[in-house]
Amino acid sequence: MSPHGDPTAAPASTDRSGVLIVGSVTADLTTFSGRLPARGETILGDDFTLVLGGKGANQAVAAGLAGAPAVMVACVGSDLFRDLVTEGLVDAGVDTTFVRSVEGPTGIAHIRVDASGENDIVMVPLANASLDEHHIDEAFAASASTCSVLLTQLETPYRLTHHTVSAAKRLGLTAVLDPAPAQALDDAIWPLVDIVTPNETEAAILTGISVVDDATATAAGRWFLDRGVTHAIVTRAGDGVTIVSDDGVTHLPAIPVTPVDTTAAGDAFAGYLGAALAAGSPLEDAVRVATAAGAIAVTRRGASPSLPSRADVDALLSTAGATTDAAVDPARIAAENGARP
Repeated sequence: MSPHGDPTAAPASTDRSGVLIVGSVTADLTTFSGRLPARGETILGDDFTLVLGGKGANQAVAAGLAGAPAVMVACVGSDLFRDLVTEGLVDAGVDTTFVRSVEGPTGIAHIRVDASGENDIVMVPLANASLDEHHIDEAFAASASTCSVLLTQLETPYRLTHHTVSAAKRLGLTAVLDPAPAQALDDAIWPLVDIVTPNETEAAILTGISVVDDATATAAGRWFLDRGVTHAIVTRAGDGVTIVSDDGVTHLPAIPVTPVDTTAAGDAFAGYLGAALAAGSPLEDAVRVATAAGAIAVTRRGASPSLPSRADVDALLSTAGATTDAAVDPARIAAENGARP
């Protein structure tokens, strides 16, 4: 079964390999420490970074690095962080025509990462709350003839998420929803979603099914299909990925790596997935590429700085099959292949 929507609804175009991303943009303030502090405790950290972030922006950067023409739809503020985030998008080759500057502060994410690579995040939307339906409609009108995939998430108001996937459905774009941060959603949205990509925690929150193995991942995936989603992709970190559709269930293994920071792994996965689908790859092949991108991202610190180049991903894919019994080192593989470490 094709992951794409009704092709008869799509505007005529000779090239629809683009990816449209509607979502959040933030300045990410990240601290690194051996452990996370207990409530009321102050500890000394090891490092600090300030970079472009936000699930929407991260996915746009990943899609751009994957080689897709990526178009970002978002709002940033008028403060000192505006240039930081917009330049980060442009540097990755993302089209920022529909990144609108509004009065007030840019969205902020405060991220804490411990020595195991696990993190917690407080995201403050700020300028992201100014995104509206008219802005989204303008972007679709200009981009639907050149883009075949939509990526969106839940860091913008739900009414806009629903409006966005409705527009994608109407115009024949494949709507990919990353349901993060997870929250209860109106069942009316699910028939509008072609592909949903929860991790095991998000799947549990949305479905009520604790995802602990292949069987429960399959059950969670079927929960989405029962509500109208065409394909459910449950990402399970070191336990791999489960793809559920009416055609059947596929479990793909993880690429073993040593995690450093998991902050943008899901965004790397989504961006590469969207780029591969827009380029015409079958869903399972696209998921394999996306899995490699996510694996590399967890071996690097930060959000957007951890997102891999296409050369990095191709190098890992070319060697990972021969190293399934031990963690591979993406930095070493990238260096050996002349790619960015």
